[in-house]
Amino acid sequence: MAKQDMSEAELDARHAEKMKKKKAARDKIMATKTIEKGLLIVHTGKGKGKSTAGFGMIFRALGHGMKVAVVQFVKGRIETGERMALEKFSDQVTIRRMGEGFTWETQNRQRDIAAARQAWETAKELISSREHSIVLLDELNIVLRYDYVPIGEVVDFLRDEKPDDVHVVITGRNAKDELIEIADLVTEMTQIKHPFRSGVKPQIGIEY
Repeated sequence: MAKQDMSEAELDARHAEKMKKKKAARDKIMATKTIEKGLLIVHTGKGKGKSTAGFGMIFRALGHGMKVAVVQFVKGRIETGERMALEKFSDQVTIRRMGEGFTWETQNRQRDIAAARQAWETAKELISSREHSIVLLDELNIVLRYDYVPIGEVVDFLRDEKPDDVHVVITGRNAKDELIEIADLVTEMTQIKHPFRSGVKPQIGIEY
């Protein structure tokens, strides 16, 4: 029978049967996924949205009543919306900012290295404590790109010492190959268009 000749009830029944089969196939696949573990997640690439995705996971976890932590490795000159929002969840969130640490316009490499080292030590403590379900290391990839913290040290800790029940999310462009290799989930943000190229300045609620 041609689809155009079928009644609305028949079309609904066919659609329901199709959805039932899809669900059964999906359930069969999901039944094979039995591992539960703390994931190492990397958001990288030149496109916008890496930190946004990381903070999205943080807010999702908050919705489930989970405790989370955030270490911001790059000092910003403006207060971000996500930071101000997270401060409203002070009983669930630990936030550590690099203070007068690494910036985009560095003038003192040794100071930046010292600040990056301090931030990394803080990150290790937060992860190792197991007090937080998710720890976001925002812009850690930038620090690693400039070799302010040795990539080998970071990989060794995340691979060998990260507790099995703690999720770690790392953001920033130019993720090192060594980090990608040990990660469970890697997403690359690809830039197709960006308003900045058309003269549009960063805007509240979009960039920060």
